[in-house]
This record gives sequence, structure tokens and C-alpha cells, in this order.
Amino acid sequence: MQVLVHGGAGSTPQEPDARQAVLDEAAASGREQSDPVEAVTAAIGVLESSPRFNAGVGSAVQSDGEIRTDAGIMTNERDVGAACSMPGVERAVAVARLVMEETPHGFVSGDYAVSLAEDYGIETGVDLWAERTRERWADLEPPEDGPRSELEWIRERYGRTDPDGRDEDGANDADTADLDHDTVGAVAIDGEDLAAATSTGGRWLALAGRVGDVPQVGSGFYCCPSAAVSATGAGEDIARVTLSRRVAGHVERGLDADAAAELGIEEFAELTGSTAGVIAIDARGQLGSAYNSDGMQTARATDRST
Repeated sequence: MQVLVHGGAGSTPQEPDARQAVLDEAAASGREQSDPVEAVTAAIGVLESSPRFNAGVGSAVQSDGEIRTDAGIMTNERDVGAACSMPGVERAVAVARLVMEETPHGFVSGDYAVSLAEDYGIETGVDLWAERTRERWADLEPPEDGPRSELEWIRERYGRTDPDGRDEDGANDADTADLDHDTVGAVAIDGEDLAAATSTGGRWLALAGRVGDVPQVGSGFYCCPSAAVSATGAGEDIARVTLSRRVAGHVERGLDADAAAELGIEEFAELTGSTAGVIAIDARGQLGSAYNSDGMQTARATDRST
């Protein structure tokens, strides 16, 4: 088993060593599993439980003061599951896997996804606030009279913060730098079997109900017989260019995972002018990663027999 995980592409994080330790734990947890689906589920579960990342506990807050989680998972056989807009769900990747394995669908959303999770024993009603998000939200005065006023309120705030925590002038915003860029993902391979998964709490102060790239097949995640890919960064732009599918396509055309990741990010920057990162693993077991933000922490774990 080989596992590669990421903790989001963005600005240089606070306490990078502590974050790296969690990433290392996540990768090691994935390595110990019986197959790639189990591996990416277990690895991401570690990261969703850590308040240091924007997934599960510690996720970004939307304009109505609610935290909603999204995730997607896919295998080399193109089995796929995704779930989004789930309040109170820490293990978003487990719900995505549930959709893949137990339903005839590829995507379930909102309260229906939460109810499905509850019926299958996945914990719901979890407090997803972290100290840093609670403190930041407490400093704000959001409107309380509906989506239109929320949209006007967030327009300048959402526009000022991209996924690497910078304002539109390129200066670091200390108040928001750690709040919305730490989407997590994992890819794994064991023999001929591959899997990819990504999980997120979205973007800080997005309009309530906003869904980004993470649960969209081919955007935030993708897997096929040639490669498994997980993406992170500016969600709307990642979805516009289907970044994960683009990277997998480069592998299908003969590049190894690392070269495909580099080319995918280069193309992404040219097309959108935004920041993102990807991790990938190809069918030959080659690992790759690339990003055009200030940083993207990753961790790798390989079984001794691999």
C-alpha cells in the first residue's frame, strides 16, 4: 500500500510542524488498511478530526454562521460517491463512501445526506467549531434578514480572501490566512487498485449553501485505471477547469504522476490566474504533487512490502 495525503494548498500555515505530525499520522493510518478505499477513508478521517485543517472539526463558516462539510471519493473502477452541505457531520468522507457503496446514486446533499449518514451509524450533530473559527466569527456582525443581505455582506469579505489567505492586493491577512485553505485529500494504491478522496469545510464566509469543487467528480477528486488525484485551492476555478480530471488525463497520455501534476497546475494558473495544488498517484505507483500557492504540506507512507 502507498498513501499520499495533503493538508491544503495555501499560505504558510501557523505551527507547520504540528500540522505535519497530523499529516504523517494520517498517511500512516492509511498505510495500515486493507485496500485503497479503506486507506483514503482512514487517512482523511484523521485529518477531519483535527482542528488544524479545514475539514470536519475546524471547518470554515458560511454566511449564516453554519458549518457545512463536503467530500468525494472514487476508485479506479470509477465507482464514485459524494456528499455536500452537511451541518454537524465531521466524517464527510465516510458519508461520501456510504453514497458510493450503499446507494444507486453518485451524489447526495444537505439534510438528506445527514439523515442517510445517521441511519447508517455515522455520527451527526457534531460540534465542528474550533477555537480559531469561533473567535473569528465572534468578531463579525452578520446580517440576519436572509440570503440577499448575506450576499451583500460577504461580497467584499469573500472577495478579499482567496484559498491561500491573501487579500486581493496580495497582502497576507492574518485574520483569515488559516481559515479556509486547508482542504484535505488522499490518494492510495495497492497492486492495481487505486482510490482518491477529498474533504472540506468550504471557504470562509461563502454564501450559505455554497458548494465548491471538492464533491464534484473530476474537479476536487478523480480516479480511473491510470491515476488517482485530489485537488485543493480556489474551488470555483478548480471546477471550471476540472483540475483533477485534467491531471489524470495527462497520466493517460503517458506522463508520470509528478509530471502530470506539474503540468496540470501550470495550465490551471494560465487559465485562471488562481492558486491550487494537487496530489496524484499513477498505476505504476509513482507519486506526484504540485502547487502554485505559498505552500502545500503533504505526507507519504509506504508499506515495506511495496
